[in-house]
Amino acid sequence: MATEATVNSAASPGLPTPARKEYYWLRSFAAGGIAGCCAKTTIAPLDRVKILLQAHNPHYKDLGVFATLRSVPQKEGYLGLYKGNGAMMVRIFPYGAIQFMAFDQYKKLLSKKLGISGHVHRLMAGSMAGITAVICTYPLDVIRVRLAFQVKGHHRYTGIIHAFQTIYKSEGGVSGFYRGLMPTVIGMAPYAGFSFFTFGTLKSLGLSHAPTLLGRPSSDNPEVLVLKTHVNLLCGGIAGAIAQTISYPLDVARRRMQLGSILPDSKKCLTLSNTLKHVYTTYGVKKGLYRGLSLNYIRCIPSQAVAFTTYEFMKQTLHLN
Repeated sequence: MATEATVNSAASPGLPTPARKEYYWLRSFAAGGIAGCCAKTTIAPLDRVKILLQAHNPHYKDLGVFATLRSVPQKEGYLGLYKGNGAMMVRIFPYGAIQFMAFDQYKKLLSKKLGISGHVHRLMAGSMAGITAVICTYPLDVIRVRLAFQVKGHHRYTGIIHAFQTIYKSEGGVSGFYRGLMPTVIGMAPYAGFSFFTFGTLKSLGLSHAPTLLGRPSSDNPEVLVLKTHVNLLCGGIAGAIAQTISYPLDVARRRMQLGSILPDSKKCLTLSNTLKHVYTTYGVKKGLYRGLSLNYIRCIPSQAVAFTTYEFMKQTLHLN
C-alpha cells in the first residue's frame, strides 16, 4: 500500500473517470475550504478573545484568558464570542482552499521539477502555500480583525461592507487593507511551513513504522494508506503547537498593525521592527510578545487537528486519493 495519497482515476468507482480528472482542482479547492471553515468555527470564541488580549482592548485589558471568556458573554451576549466570524468564514474558505491546494501543487513542483524531496520539500511547500493563501485573502483578514476587536456599544463599523468602505476612504485606499502584510507573510512562512512539515513527517513515520496500528486503507482507494481519525487529530494538534510557538511574536505584531488607527499607539506600529520594539519595550516578553499564548495553545491545537483531519476526510469523500 502507498503511504502518500496519489491521484488514481481507476482506483475507485465513485466518480466516472473523465469527471474525476476534469473536476480534480475544483474538488481539491472545496476540500481545503471546508477543512478551513470547520477548523475556524471550532475555535471562533477563543480567536475573538485572542484578538482582544493581543491588542489590549481597553474593555478587557486587565483580564486574563478565562476571565475574558466569561466577561464577553456578560457584556455582549454569547453571540459576542462569535463577533467577526461571518467575515472569518468569507475569508477562511478561500484561504483554506488555496493553502491546501497550493501545498499539494508546490510539493509536486519541488519534487518533480527541482528534484527536492524528503522532509525538506514539505517545509518549503508549506511555507510557500501559506504565503500564497495569505496574499490572496489578506484584505478579508483585516476586516475580520477590525470587526472582532469591536465591543458592543462602541462600534466603528456596522458590518463587512461598511468596514470595507470606511477603511478604503479613511486609510489610503487599497493600501489600508494591507497594513501588517509583511509581518503576516514573515510569520506565515514558519507557521505554515512547520505545520505541514510536522504533520507530514509524523504521518509518514507513522504509516511507515506502524501501518497496522496507526493506519487503514482509504475509503476511496484501498491502495492508499491513511491515518486513523484519532491519530490524525493527534498529529494535527502537535503540528499546530510547534508551529504556533515559533511564529507567535510575529502574530502579535501583525494584529497590532492590522488594527491601525483603532489603537491609541498606532503611530508606533507602522513597521514590523517598530511594532516588535514597541511591544517589547512597553509590555515585555511575557505580557507583550507572548501575551495570550496560553490561549493560543488551547485554540491552535484543536484548530490544526480539525483542519488536517477534515481535509484528510474530504480527500476521501471527494475521491482525491
